[in-house]
Amino acid sequence: MQPSEHSAEIVRLRRLARFALIWALVILARLVYLQVYRHQDLKQQAESQQQRELEVQAPRGDILDANGEKLVVSTPVDSIAINPRLLKDPAVATELLSRVLYLNKAELSERIRQAQRTNRAFLWVKRKLTQRESEQLRSFRAEWMEFRQESKRVYLNGALAANLLGSVDSLENGNAGIELSLQKELQGKAGYVRVLTDVRQRGIDTQVEAQPQPGKTVALTIDQRLQYYSDLWLRGAVEQWKGEGGSIVVMDPKTGRILAMSSFPTFDPNAPPASIDPEHRRNRTVENVHEPGSVGKVFTLAAAMETTSLNKDSSIFCHNGRMSWYGNFVSDTHRYGWLTVQEVLEHSSNIGALNIGRQAGAANLYHYLHDVFGFGYSTGTGLAGESWGRLRPVSKWSAGTVGYASFGHEFNVTTMQLARALSVIANGGALVTPQIVLWQQREDGKREYTKVVPPRPVLKPETAMLMRSMMEGVMLRGTGKKGRLEENGSGGKTGTARIFDLKTNKYIRKYHSTFMGLAPLTDPKVVVVVTLNGIDKMAGDACAPIYKKVASMALRLQGVTRDLPEVEPAVTPLRLASSKAAQDGAARHEPGACAPQGFSGAASALCAPKKDAPLTATAVDATQLNPEEIVIASGDVIAPRMPDFKGKSVRVVIKEALALGMDVDMVGSGLAREQDPPAGTMLTAGRRARVQFAR
Repeated sequence: MQPSEHSAEIVRLRRLARFALIWALVILARLVYLQVYRHQDLKQQAESQQQRELEVQAPRGDILDANGEKLVVSTPVDSIAINPRLLKDPAVATELLSRVLYLNKAELSERIRQAQRTNRAFLWVKRKLTQRESEQLRSFRAEWMEFRQESKRVYLNGALAANLLGSVDSLENGNAGIELSLQKELQGKAGYVRVLTDVRQRGIDTQVEAQPQPGKTVALTIDQRLQYYSDLWLRGAVEQWKGEGGSIVVMDPKTGRILAMSSFPTFDPNAPPASIDPEHRRNRTVENVHEPGSVGKVFTLAAAMETTSLNKDSSIFCHNGRMSWYGNFVSDTHRYGWLTVQEVLEHSSNIGALNIGRQAGAANLYHYLHDVFGFGYSTGTGLAGESWGRLRPVSKWSAGTVGYASFGHEFNVTTMQLARALSVIANGGALVTPQIVLWQQREDGKREYTKVVPPRPVLKPETAMLMRSMMEGVMLRGTGKKGRLEENGSGGKTGTARIFDLKTNKYIRKYHSTFMGLAPLTDPKVVVVVTLNGIDKMAGDACAPIYKKVASMALRLQGVTRDLPEVEPAVTPLRLASSKAAQDGAARHEPGACAPQGFSGAASALCAPKKDAPLTATAVDATQLNPEEIVIASGDVIAPRMPDFKGKSVRVVIKEALALGMDVDMVGSGLAREQDPPAGTMLTAGRRARVQFAR
């Protein structure tokens, strides 16, 4: 080889070496770039091709009743998905799936084609299969089918308390009722599973990344036994009277716990969400508002008892059943002349209530409706969609509003608000906050009971006691006779408010009929409010019988003993022989006259004689009297003797006084130290007792 050729060969080798070195450096740089700078990105791309991260739905928490009985649970079910990349014959898959799952064939076919065009490896076909659907599809053992286990909400009693419990959507999120109000507590926290796949996107291994955390178990205050009958009787009443709907609330007046909450129309929350009428989901107890009508007279009279000189025996002129009031006429069902305050409530006189409300005044009436009885703002249930009702500030009242509001018009309330307001009278004068959630389960498995909002004293105990006694008269002699309980003393009030048609701007011949009551009279354990919407029947006929059924059932379930005798016992009472002047006054129904009144085992209702009609006590053998004469004989009535209250608490004194139908003025606090008249003294009609308390 010539020197020149040798030199050329060396040059070529050097060039080749340089090229190889440069190539090696390029490869090295590329490797450094990929392994160092692009490492994380490439790793994620590889994992995305070889692995899938799937969310594992957490089961929602159970919902129980107050006795621990399950109302709502979540159960595991299969959901079906497919891998479009593995489909060899999409037409066959479409035919198979649509037939077993009852899906629209054309829509499913289009979804599969779209998934294949975008090279997707996962497509949901149907969530939450039935057991039949799951078993049938699994029997085909098709590699392109993928089953995922999910949770399905099951309402064990169908439509029972459905408007309270609510329901969930297809993603298990609450969309109404408790399910919506407690969405955060019930939903739990989802988990995650990592799935390793082969080149054909078939799962070959799984790894749990995060375990799902189930939602909290929640116990409500309702008793599903009482709820069942409440739902049943409400539905029967609405259908019987061809109404638009109705609602019932049963409440413990001392604690505020809701024992039953019914609404109709209702729905089955197990049904597909799209098939449920939104109007049927409404919880009418807290969402629907209406004018209370004559049940509002209870609150008017309570306001008057505390802010005026009126008492239950005061005389009210009722204008013979018709009265002009600021351009309109207010009328009664009968042509009443003079009535006592007690009789105004019993006979539900609109004119009587109007005149009582006028004496109380607009400012006082608004204060009692709003601040004492809680109308015009939230009750605090925490339920989704709760209405505050409508009570205008007194500054926006017209000159006639005080009259109309006195008998339950020109303001709107919910059934729940009425139950809360009546509880003030039932529990001795405290405004409570309704409670629907009893307890929730903590992460450690222990129960966390709902903190009870302390009751707020708003009404004098003696006023509450007096109103209960007056409400008993409604049941004995007035418009609420059909609601009178057979085993326990009870007080109630009817309300029938004509519906105002916004289209015609007139009241129509349809009513919002309401009955509210409390029992037992001496120590109320329940208040019950029944409302029927859009019926053409008075509350005393339509709602009172439902109250009787619901209240009786509630007392039985609580184990409340009977406090009315099955047969009126033979006793030797003291009879008050009234003067001829008083008897003549009773015959003429003069104001303050001693008119015949009823008598129950729970409380004696005494009439008020005129001042010039002195009474004398005469012992009478009751066995020698006819049944009617035990109540009244020739203008004579039975009178109790003054108990010995000394050493007893305010609550005990109220309870015993109410049982005797007594009017008691209570002064001070603590234990009873002095009383007037002394123990054993016969209480003549109209006489008020006085008890002094001290620590």
